[in-house]
Amino acid sequence: MKPFIIGVAGGSGSGKSTVTEQIIHAAGAESVTVFMQDNYYLDLSHLTMEERDKVNFDHPDSLDWELMEVQLNALANCVPIEMPQYDFRTHTRNAETKTVVPAQIIIVEGIFGLFDDTMCKQMELRIFVDTAGDIRLIRRLKRDLAEGRWPSVDSVIDQYSKFVRPMYKKFVEPTKRNAHIIIPHGSNKAAIEMIVSRIHSVLSKHQINLDDDLFFEEE
Repeated sequence: MKPFIIGVAGGSGSGKSTVTEQIIHAAGAESVTVFMQDNYYLDLSHLTMEERDKVNFDHPDSLDWELMEVQLNALANCVPIEMPQYDFRTHTRNAETKTVVPAQIIIVEGIFGLFDDTMCKQMELRIFVDTAGDIRLIRRLKRDLAEGRWPSVDSVIDQYSKFVRPMYKKFVEPTKRNAHIIIPHGSNKAAIEMIVSRIHSVLSKHQINLDDDLFFEEE
């Protein structure tokens, strides 16, 4: 039996990871493999640091789609993969990879989670997390500073204004049309319960025990 593949998309800071974590909590970590698109940015080690900082990482061309398609297809056919690991501070791929084995549920998470038609066709459930832009900016600001992706508040805001916001409007927001479920205002208990119910109905014959007693806090 092939894995049940779920796509979780939405703008940067929309709450995709929260939705993914809640699905994992409900299904059980042993039943879920997470396919993070953030690991598939193109390696920029051939560029100077100044040149790397000018790259538009919010454009779909910044991702290695060929490798993503190959490796998601492998997981879909129950074949383990060596997932690349990306360093956002240097904009390069690490030498080490991570062995990822397929599980009964595979979650594809990323801002472009519903962008690629080939990958979308493999997903039995497609989710778009729709959160207001000001909330997404605040979350991105906190994350980028905490993780050292950008050195200052001004640099994060400049990046957001020049790249994140326009690319969201042009490439990410239109992928809502590919979603089966749109979660407004970020993650919430009712939406997660509906998603888990859908997963349960499809996978119950495979004896995956999902937690029916969900009490999550809204962000």
